[in-house]
Amino acid sequence: MTRHVCLLVHLHLGGAAMAFYETMVEATLPAFAASAASFVFIFFLYTKIWKYKIGADIGEPDIDRLSLQIKSGSIEFLKTEYTFLAYFVLSLAACLFGLFQATTPVDATKTAVSVAVSFIFGASLSASAGWWGMMVATDGNAKTTAACAGDRRIGKKGTLNDGLTVAFTTGAVMGFAVVGLGLLGVSFCYTVLSAVVPEPAKTMQCLAGFGFGASSIALFARVAGGIYTKAADVGADLVGKIEAGIDEDDPHNPAVIADNVGDNVGDVAGMGADLFESYVGCIIASATLAVSQGAVAGDILEGKTKPAIALSFLLPAVGILCSIVGYFAVNTTQEGKGWNVQLGSLMWALEKGMYLAGILFVGGSKIAVSYLDLDTSIWYCVVIGLLAGIIIGKFTEYFTSFDFGPVISIKDRGMTGPATVVIQGLGVGMISCVPPTIILSTTIVATSALGGNYGVAIAAVGMLSTLGITLATDAYGPVADNAGGIAEMSYLPKEVRAITDSLDALGNTTAATGKGFAIGSAVLTALSLLAAFKEQVSTGGAGNQSYDVGNSIVLSGVLTGAMLPYLFAALTMISVGKAAAEIITEVRDQFANHKNAKGFSLGDCIRLYTEMYEKHGEGNWKAPADKEVIPDSDRCVSISTRSSVREMIAPGTYAILAPLIGGFLVGPRFLMGMLAGAIASGCMLALMMANAGGAWDNSKKLCEKLGLKKSSNPKEREQQKACVVGDTVGDPFKDTSGPALNILIKLMSMVSLTCAPLLKQYTVDFEFWYMGLIPLSVFIILTLILAAPAVKILTWEDPLAEMLAASSSKKKAAEMM
Repeated sequence: MTRHVCLLVHLHLGGAAMAFYETMVEATLPAFAASAASFVFIFFLYTKIWKYKIGADIGEPDIDRLSLQIKSGSIEFLKTEYTFLAYFVLSLAACLFGLFQATTPVDATKTAVSVAVSFIFGASLSASAGWWGMMVATDGNAKTTAACAGDRRIGKKGTLNDGLTVAFTTGAVMGFAVVGLGLLGVSFCYTVLSAVVPEPAKTMQCLAGFGFGASSIALFARVAGGIYTKAADVGADLVGKIEAGIDEDDPHNPAVIADNVGDNVGDVAGMGADLFESYVGCIIASATLAVSQGAVAGDILEGKTKPAIALSFLLPAVGILCSIVGYFAVNTTQEGKGWNVQLGSLMWALEKGMYLAGILFVGGSKIAVSYLDLDTSIWYCVVIGLLAGIIIGKFTEYFTSFDFGPVISIKDRGMTGPATVVIQGLGVGMISCVPPTIILSTTIVATSALGGNYGVAIAAVGMLSTLGITLATDAYGPVADNAGGIAEMSYLPKEVRAITDSLDALGNTTAATGKGFAIGSAVLTALSLLAAFKEQVSTGGAGNQSYDVGNSIVLSGVLTGAMLPYLFAALTMISVGKAAAEIITEVRDQFANHKNAKGFSLGDCIRLYTEMYEKHGEGNWKAPADKEVIPDSDRCVSISTRSSVREMIAPGTYAILAPLIGGFLVGPRFLMGMLAGAIASGCMLALMMANAGGAWDNSKKLCEKLGLKKSSNPKEREQQKACVVGDTVGDPFKDTSGPALNILIKLMSMVSLTCAPLLKQYTVDFEFWYMGLIPLSVFIILTLILAAPAVKILTWEDPLAEMLAASSSKKKAAEMM
């Protein structure tokens, strides 16, 4: 039957259409079907979300007003960011077209167009996934708050399960949007390229452009979102909590809306783009390695190239269906007891859905491997990858949850001040690198022994196949965090805040475990891309060169690559510090000078609330209209947006230029060493920063759980303040620099794989060194521009020095008068 259909297609539409049809039937048809199922399921989730109540439905219109503010700020940021990225993507696509047009010996125009269009397509889908997730998250936060609040007018109380259901359903839209768009995009791109560029090796070369586009968007989204969220968070915490002594989400803090916006643009849009990139990257890597290994005599894939490629698309399809089933297992009977909730029991509410999806996937993947007549060893690789992701997540939970020793030890160090909190947190972060490293090393050795480089790549596919539900548990966190902030800013009763605090406590843990999972998958994906890069360059003159790590060129590349994650982390950390300084100055200025129509200042209003809360109890008093002052939150939103988009330029472009400079200036051996060094160094630094930041964060949460802030013992109050300082230090660790390093190592590998067809022509080092002068010139010119006095992005000077000097002069002039 299939043969007859193929013949008819060939007769009526020609060879290209037949190639398209054959590829779809042999490899991508299940992927298209699963993507369609994902979108149908998203529609089902939307119908559920639409039915949930908003603030107006329960007599709390402030919930909707605050949610709208958060949504408006999020949209403003993404519009600004995506406008810049649109120019960047089109410019880079033009450069790729010119590069491949000038250097490809055969079918230059066809190859150049294929790479450039694939790049734009990958970038567009990655951006769409982030936008889609953020839009639903900013609607779900109000509905989650309303579900936790119930309806006081009719005596209906909200429950923890109600809030969990709404928040998780909202997160599920993000999860299934990423896997649906990712699998649809890479499958469609591969199917079309197979018809346009029939040679399998060349098809994979062009498909790498899709991954490059996704990686580029992911890096900028993660960096800009991370700078935004942590600049607002650090500014809000330092001035609000430490200086003014108000709660985290006090409505009188001008930076609190920007802080909540940051949760969405960083932890929803940024995380979505990050894992979208990993998801499509591991599929591309495994399919590329299937082509190269299938041509090797005696290999486990010999003569089975097409089934091995098909498995790369079939496993994610099976994972989507299993994740849909797992979604329906998520619920809880726990009561909302604030920070006193049993995190282990509450965590099980989400984990049972992931475990069910995982168990179903193990069975489904076995059927898939058997159906394609591949060796059982390949199935073992898939299972090992899945188990490795779960185990890494559990170890991350141990090091970052306040139920266990590492976080408790940081809280205890708060008795002797902020310095010892920071020291202990760094130690915990460093030790936390040990278990994941052992797990990843074991996974790589085992899967490589079972299936070669393809085994490592397909293990990464296995780890990410149930990403739909895994990402849902991660995206749930910022929705719950926003719900808690809205509840406090709306002056809802304590019992409502207790429920949102329980959801927030769970969200902190899922966010930490999600980061561990993301790092593990990033390492396997990057290693798979590295192996694919080596296979590509080995087909040309570069294949005759030695890649021994003892070689001086390779070793120099390793050292250079190991340095890059530190440079990247430094740039993002410094960017957060500069942006936070602007927020701090703005908040302090509003505390002193922002007044209502009656001339009552914001600072006076905060002091009045503090005094009245001590008399009447927190949340039991509200200021009269003439004493109430509403801060200008839009100013902080604008500052965060402007600063984050400016500051993302340097780290984002350097990450793309580094492999181009190393590869074209020196050669593929140097670039191979650079990638290996960056993967090893980036993995360790990402683990340390993510886990140290998560541990610092939850040590502060543990102080809140124990009530140290309002303790009658002054030493305990100082202990809580010390942990707040630790949390502030950890904010850019866990939400800016750490997560962005995942994308750095994947992006560098994807850039290298995309340019591999051009680099394989090198027979000796420095053979075409003059080609490297182009990216090197771009690097030098960009650095000079960013360091120029008129721009001051790359500078050691305090960006607020002039502003502070002017403010000081005004103050002195006022005193003299």
